[in-house]
Amino acid sequence: MKKYRLVPFILVPLIALLAVSAYIRTHDIAILNSQGLIANQQRSLLVFASVLSLVVILPVFALTIFIVLRYQEDNNHSTYSPDWDHSRILETIWWGVPLCLILILSIVTWRSSHELDPSRALASTVKPINIQVVALDWKWLFIYPEQNIATVNYVNFPMTTPVNFHITADAPMNSFWIPNLGGQIYAMSGMSTQLHLLADGAGTYRGSSANISGRGFASMNFVAQSTSQNNFDVWVQSVKESGDKLSMSKYDQLSKPSEHNKIAAYSSVEPDLYNKILTKYMLPAGQISGAEQ
Repeated sequence: MKKYRLVPFILVPLIALLAVSAYIRTHDIAILNSQGLIANQQRSLLVFASVLSLVVILPVFALTIFIVLRYQEDNNHSTYSPDWDHSRILETIWWGVPLCLILILSIVTWRSSHELDPSRALASTVKPINIQVVALDWKWLFIYPEQNIATVNYVNFPMTTPVNFHITADAPMNSFWIPNLGGQIYAMSGMSTQLHLLADGAGTYRGSSANISGRGFASMNFVAQSTSQNNFDVWVQSVKESGDKLSMSKYDQLSKPSEHNKIAAYSSVEPDLYNKILTKYMLPAGQISGAEQ
């Protein structure tokens, strides 16, 4: 039996590794299935950091198994050396290697934090499209200021075109996230955050809230779709012909808490609606009701 005592320690990690690999191959994991410029770079950063971490993790687990087996009570072949308590070579290895890895990760993190800054505009010869996002309870409102249309729980944009999202909230703090295209950014009342994304090609992606904001959080999802410029123009025209306008009174109804909201579209939008939502939280308490009127 002693000849096979290493078998479980080898088989269990191997089976776990194969199971994880099979799961990744058969399931669409959004952050690994990147479909955009920013998401591609973020995925590469995650893979690099994970592989670099294994340089420390794997030897630690291997040495743990080795020490347990070699120095167990019934192993009479191990050398007993109670006076040995220091080795310059070993101390240099288990302090030097992690320090080198931390230094490498620090440099990579510093560079990527600047290169992947959410508020940093993407370099492109294509004119970007601006989309204003409002996090509500529990739905997402998308306003297209240049096209003068709006949608609920659905956002459409041309592929290979930089998308400049301007994000705020008219509800508790939330988090806007399209995992296939990039990382999340917070939506906060009285603040306007920015997120720049770009889709490599046509596709339909799941968008979600990445911040628990109440009982309707679980259903606070939206559809993000990238299409050709021509299809996008056709879609915009179809929304303009829908006839349903997002007036201030309709917005007041829309902003009330509701769950499992269906996709909706509005052919026109209350002038400067995004800024009205943004600035009402900047006014003194006594002036908020007057500003809304």
